[in-house]
Amino acid sequence: MKNLMLRGIVVGPVMTNCYFLKNKATEEILIVDPAAEAERICRTLDRIGGKPAGILLTHGHYDHIMAVNELKENLGLPVYAAREEKAMLNDASSNLSLSWEGKGYTVDADHYLEDGAVLELAGFTVKMYLTPGHTEGSCCYYLEEEEVLMSGDTIFAGNCGRCDLPGGNFAKMQQSLHKIIDHLPEQVQIYPGHGEETTIRHESSCNPYL
Repeated sequence: MKNLMLRGIVVGPVMTNCYFLKNKATEEILIVDPAAEAERICRTLDRIGGKPAGILLTHGHYDHIMAVNELKENLGLPVYAAREEKAMLNDASSNLSLSWEGKGYTVDADHYLEDGAVLELAGFTVKMYLTPGHTEGSCCYYLEEEEVLMSGDTIFAGNCGRCDLPGGNFAKMQQSLHKIIDHLPEQVQIYPGHGEETTIRHESSCNPYL
């Protein structure tokens, strides 16, 4: 990692990984999947130091979004997501907040991205790959210069995201796994939405869903 300082905390009832991508040169920070516990996320930002610059959402399920609105309001941060995830983010039934949390929670991103969109954020070049399967608008964020992929609930260590929830499709999941694992360099580090980090090399040889 050249300019990236990466930190993560586990938040919320489903043990979701919330990541902080700090550019050591610009001192700016991207937040990936602020799932819950907004106050704790803010305390972590204070410890890391620097200027929050934006929120990247890998998908719209409740267990990845429930601190977004508070952070957006208090810190004035733009929110990015795949265009195909807009309907889920905007609907409390589809994103499962109503049924699993007992209260509706919706998010509206400021920027809805097309597959392959390249963003210049916090001094990083970030490419979004649309990776449907877990949801219709699931996506991964690739920082090529840093050799890092934020995979959300698409790729886990030796596994993949569930396909039996709203928007899930196993055939699309397999296509998405191949889209990422077959084409990114083997040394790329993968940081998933749940569980431990892995690598393209490990998944290409060990993931049973390829």
